[in-house]
Amino acid sequence: MSQPTQTKPHPGVIARPPFIEPGHTFETVTDQIGAIVLDQGVRRGWLLGFTIAFSLLMLLLVALTNLVATGIGIWGINVPVAWGFDIINFVWWIGIGHAGTLISAILLLLRQQWRTSINRFAEAMTLFAVACAGIFPVAHLGRPWLAYWLFPYPNTMAMWPNFRSPLVWDVFAVSTYASVSFMFWFVGLIPDLATLRDRSPSRVGRFVYGLLAMGWRGSALHWHRYETAYLLLAGLSTPLVVSVHTIVSFDFAVSLMPGWHATIFPPYFVAGAIYAGFAMVLTLAIPLRWYYDLEDFITMRHLDNMARVMLATGLVVAYGYMTETFCAWYSASTYEEFMITNRFFGPYNKLYWSLIFCNVIAPQLMWFKKLRLNLGWLFVVSIIVSIGMWLERYIIIVVSLHRDFLPSSWGMYTGTVWDWATFLGTIGLFSSLLFLFIRFLPMISIFEMRTMVPEAKVDESAEAHH
Repeated sequence: MSQPTQTKPHPGVIARPPFIEPGHTFETVTDQIGAIVLDQGVRRGWLLGFTIAFSLLMLLLVALTNLVATGIGIWGINVPVAWGFDIINFVWWIGIGHAGTLISAILLLLRQQWRTSINRFAEAMTLFAVACAGIFPVAHLGRPWLAYWLFPYPNTMAMWPNFRSPLVWDVFAVSTYASVSFMFWFVGLIPDLATLRDRSPSRVGRFVYGLLAMGWRGSALHWHRYETAYLLLAGLSTPLVVSVHTIVSFDFAVSLMPGWHATIFPPYFVAGAIYAGFAMVLTLAIPLRWYYDLEDFITMRHLDNMARVMLATGLVVAYGYMTETFCAWYSASTYEEFMITNRFFGPYNKLYWSLIFCNVIAPQLMWFKKLRLNLGWLFVVSIIVSIGMWLERYIIIVVSLHRDFLPSSWGMYTGTVWDWATFLGTIGLFSSLLFLFIRFLPMISIFEMRTMVPEAKVDESAEAHH
């Protein structure tokens, strides 16, 4: 067997650590990742986490049942703040899903090997976040059982959706995003499902994984078709990363409301979505790698790279805040100037400055390598960024609406207990789906990790000589 080729670093260049710790072979990679699903059973920590998540999911069911039975009057929305927690949470959850697609599709097309260890659970995170996001606009309709009216289906009343409404754009954008993301995730799983089928000790496991593996045998033809389909889906997913949150930003930007009517919104929303998404990936990756002993696969280099992406997108978001302030001043519009002054010094000013701390000031710690490689700090900063991105949506929606053009209608907005119950419930839905995913599917791509071990490297000089 040919020995793995060792590439010597160029003099003066500091060699960066590998994407997989040394000492692993094809067999150890498959054993360690596959054992989490097949051999470890239900662990106590998993059971405790799933119980908490499932309890929150039940809270969501109670909140939605009460909403359908009573009406959206149980929420805190009213005149002038007619969009509250529902739209805040919708935009927040959609944003969280973006990192999964970015890691899977764009980094794949750019041949970035560091995506391999984190792409699988980041893609799953995308699907679960979109599922949570989809609940809010449907519930916000007031009569959710008529949500299908948003689709242009043939009907005897000759009624069609208003295609000039951003709500309809959302329907098409989010449903396309969810469909393509699911296809991308599932196609990527097929070789690993076949591995689980072949290794599962139970007959039920072999049957279910076999059914999902769709007859995969690992032949050259299967691999050729797999790689073609995966690249095509990556190509389809890449523009969706940009388009979905751009369309979500149009919900605001096409209006004439000060604080919303800005052309900076599409790029600012996309950067914010990637920022929030990477923060969530870090929030999940740090405890998962510790609990399941995956430090060899999700290395400090992965966490360092994600922290750098977060730092870069955080700077774009900070630039967006500065641009908003500058445009309000430079436009000489009384309404825009009032909007910014109200954010700085109005009744919600504490939330605004908390947002600046969370999204602009705290992440600057990641300029320091020592803090960037400190797991505790990184975890805390990623939580702070997630809170900051939620506050950003709160400021954009509530603070822009609560003092509109008519001072006699000004009012304050507070989320009710049912608003909070629905929000916490969607966190329960997200967490429950994530716990089930970890338990029944490989959270790291087995076959892609196998390509990272030294055995997989081809000694090109030896081949050429031969």
